Amino acid sequence: MLSNKRIQELELVMEFEKVEECFKEVSSWIENVGRKRLKEMINLDDSLEMLLQALKQFREFDLVASEYCRRGQEALKKMDRWEDFSSVDVHSYRIKLQAYKDQLEEFCTQLDENRHRICETVRLYEFFDKVRQDICCTEKGIKS
Repeated sequence: MLSNKRIQELELVMEFEKVEECFKEVSSWIENVGRKRLKEMINLDDSLEMLLQALKQFREFDLVASEYCRRGQEALKKMDRWEDFSSVDVHSYRIKLQAYKDQLEEFCTQLDENRHRICETVRLYEFFDKVRQDICCTEKGIKS
């Protein structure tokens, strides 16, 4: 039984090394591109026209970012079996795996929050723009 468990651990290590390339690519993109782009989108302009432009840019970014999130989550699923192993030899790999998982979850959460914030801000500005137009039309009607 001990021999079988050891063989399974070695197989997991070999599998981790195959999947780690995907983790590294996703992690590198998150750090070098994803986080920077999210920071750029923190301060939204205060005109509807600029907000709509920011929303368009965000949607383009969101397509790419969501693909990286999906790839990272698929790679993590392949490593679900790690939770059954607790030997010292596997421990360093589990730490790496947890670091990738934490980074991915944090980024995907920030992406979702930004998506929601930008869409809600645009909706609010569209509403206020419509109200402003209605008030202007009403004022014109009263003056006539």
